[in-house]
Amino acid sequence: MTLEEVHGQEAVVESAERMHSAGKALHELLISAQRQECLTVGVYESAKVMNVDPDNVTFCILAADEIDEGDIALQIHFTLIQAFCCENDINIVRLNDTEKLAEILGSTDESGEPKDLHCILITVLFLFISQNPSEDAWKDPALEKLGLFCEESRNVNDWVPTITLPE
Repeated sequence: MTLEEVHGQEAVVESAERMHSAGKALHELLISAQRQECLTVGVYESAKVMNVDPDNVTFCILAADEIDEGDIALQIHFTLIQAFCCENDINIVRLNDTEKLAEILGSTDESGEPKDLHCILITVLFLFISQNPSEDAWKDPALEKLGLFCEESRNVNDWVPTITLPE
């Protein structure tokens, strides 16, 4: 076995571990953000939030199944959202499994209508202490892990990395 082959195998194992770790962190972040009521779910709802208050958006998730890949309108929305996120320094990832996302977040809203799980934003809730908003009011270790994952991905020119949620 050559040195290149050994390093290649190490890189594959490291990449798989990195991806698994990111998937676990995303799962934790979704649960935590849902409890904190820091989620915006839906393409149109997310666009509204980004238009009104982009500074409070800390993370963006674009989700599509194989069926959705052929939806040109959705892909155009994704392209615009990705551009907006890159322009505003918002970390962004893609998911290829909306079913797992529905298991975590639920597939219907309060009125019983199906949720549009194609775009999810994590926003920051500001806590007021002595009438001063704290910029670090909602620090989540999973959010920090995902931020590092996105930064590492950008360093290798993967601007919108794809994550797989754990089973």
